[in-house]
Amino acid sequence: MRYLARNGMKLGLFLLAMSFSVIAQESKFNDRNALPEIGVVASDVLSLDKEMLIGDAVMRQMRGGAPVIGDPVLDEYLQDLGNRLVIEAENTKFPFEFFWVNNDAINAFAFYGGHIGVHTGLIHNAKNESELASVLAHEISHVTQRHLARHIQAQQRAAPIAIASMLGGVLLAMADPQAGMAAISAGQATSAQMSIDYTRSNEQEADRIGIGMLARAGFDPEAAATFFQTLTAQYRMVSRPPARLMSHPLTETRVADARARARDFPRVHIRESLSFHLAKARVMSRYTFDKNYSLDYYQDVVRKKDYVMKEAAEYGLALAYLRNEKVVEAKEIIDTLLAANPENLFYLDAATDISLAQHKADEAVARLKPHLARTPRNQVLALNQANAMIAAGDNDDAIIILKDFLLVHPDYEIAYQLLTEAYKNEKDFQGMHQSKAELMVLNGAYKPAIDELQFAYNFTADKHLAKQRIRARIKQLREQQERLERL
Repeated sequence: MRYLARNGMKLGLFLLAMSFSVIAQESKFNDRNALPEIGVVASDVLSLDKEMLIGDAVMRQMRGGAPVIGDPVLDEYLQDLGNRLVIEAENTKFPFEFFWVNNDAINAFAFYGGHIGVHTGLIHNAKNESELASVLAHEISHVTQRHLARHIQAQQRAAPIAIASMLGGVLLAMADPQAGMAAISAGQATSAQMSIDYTRSNEQEADRIGIGMLARAGFDPEAAATFFQTLTAQYRMVSRPPARLMSHPLTETRVADARARARDFPRVHIRESLSFHLAKARVMSRYTFDKNYSLDYYQDVVRKKDYVMKEAAEYGLALAYLRNEKVVEAKEIIDTLLAANPENLFYLDAATDISLAQHKADEAVARLKPHLARTPRNQVLALNQANAMIAAGDNDDAIIILKDFLLVHPDYEIAYQLLTEAYKNEKDFQGMHQSKAELMVLNGAYKPAIDELQFAYNFTADKHLAKQRIRARIKQLREQQERLERL
């Protein structure tokens, strides 16, 4: 399925966030001599329930304003990779959500409630899956150790919610540095930047816990140190340090510590991950490069055999062909890849796009049907099948698939986009307005969402149960909005 990242950027009223990965500066409020605190603390400053509430509000604003990528294939890969690490983490109090931000910076960031954003530039510059995983493990550790709440507790300054609400621009800086820093400078610049500085003990603790998590999850514990080398190489070539170095200052001691910690674990030799290289190729072909350069790049890579894994290079070329409307060439490559690996979700997704580009929606539906029967709620298969069914005019079956999918993935925007389209095609205006309302809720737009529900109410006719449900949902949204306003 083809889904591009948003390019807009807005500062929402409820952007209640402080990113862990932000421009670090020296601050007189830091206690540089404090020893790392182990365990989950600071609940008296910011309860877990309140942290999750704030994190949910922030994520809604991120979806509505930041260049967040909606791509089921990349989302599936990133969430799976993150979950492999979270399973090995300690003090996990809530489920983690990993998402992509379309930004070339080498960076990742975490905020309230287990939300972790990963810049596309990070996977572009990572040499292997262990290096990417090492950054995720570090960010997961910041969350599980509640470094944000502990930092607030140590400062003993303003109320935590007031601090969080003041720092919306900081989170924007992670998704779009230019827009974010403009937002900061327009308001509480000095206070914000003093409040976001990490203590060295926090960084040491996240490194230590992250490397252990990395090793237990079966990745190369040396990857943290090797990725540090990638960052320092970037630093040598430019006058401005990479974003990751600005937010996580890299000292010689820190690099040495990472190497020393890795030696505490057995040496491992890990095979290259095809999924990693396919995800990297997808990011580069669809998001990092423009369509013309993408085609030139992957044609050159395949011709010169300048790749780590041939399949990933060919997949990148197929996507580049597809972007440039060279459907026949793309199909030839994907058919070959699918013949060798028929269950691969990356290939099945591309094959669906090719069939739709050739106006052969029925072909896509037939291809996906047996795969979906085995894993009916897999997001790549379900969303591709629904998309193909809508293109084939089978809106009723698409609606069934999407409603079933949303029972397990209630916060997935693309599902609501497709559901809205299917209802519209069927001239089911009640359903169309209801699904549009839920899409708006995911973006934190409560008032427009309530308006959509009121439009839906007008199409309920004599369906009394539908009327009751819509009234109850309107009441629920108003209560949610009021709860956020009280924060």
